Amino acid sequence: MKLSLRGEYALRALIALGESYDGAVISMLAVSGQQEIPKRFLEQIFNDLRAGGFVESKRGIAGGYRLARPMEEITVAEVMRHMEGTLASASNLSQKLPKLNPQAGGAQFAIRAVMRDVRDAIVKVLDQVTIADLLKRSRQLQSEAVNTADYTI
Repeated sequence: MKLSLRGEYALRALIALGESYDGAVISMLAVSGQQEIPKRFLEQIFNDLRAGGFVESKRGIAGGYRLARPMEEITVAEVMRHMEGTLASASNLSQKLPKLNPQAGGAQFAIRAVMRDVRDAIVKVLDQVTIADLLKRSRQLQSEAVNTADYTI
C-alpha cells in the first residue's frame, strides 16, 4: 500500500485546517506556506477534498478553507480512499501476483494469505486513525523535537 505525494499533501492540509478548528477559514496561501505544499498543487487537492466533503470553502478577500466536519470524524482511510482510490483489496492483490504454481505446494497460498492479513491490518489501523489523532501526534512530535537538546562541541 502506497501513499502518494498527493495523498500526503491532502492529509497535511487537513491537519493544518484542524490546527484552527474553531470554524474560522484558513487561506490557501497560509496552508501552502505552513505545510510547504506548492500552491497550484494545493488548489487541486482542496478541490478534491471539497468534492469529497472533507472541506468547505469561502470566497472573497477573507476567504479560505475549513474542515466540513469535526476532525474526530474524518479517518485517514476515507481520505486515502478518496484521494488514491480504493485501498488494496484481496482481488487487487491476487491480480498483481503471478498465477499460482501447483508445484510450489502451499507455500504460495501461505505467503498470499499472510500478505492479505498484513493489508487488512493496515486498513484496520487507517480506519481507526482520525485527523484529530494525526494532529495530536504532530503536536507531540513537534514538542519532542523542540525539547531535544542539541549539543555542539
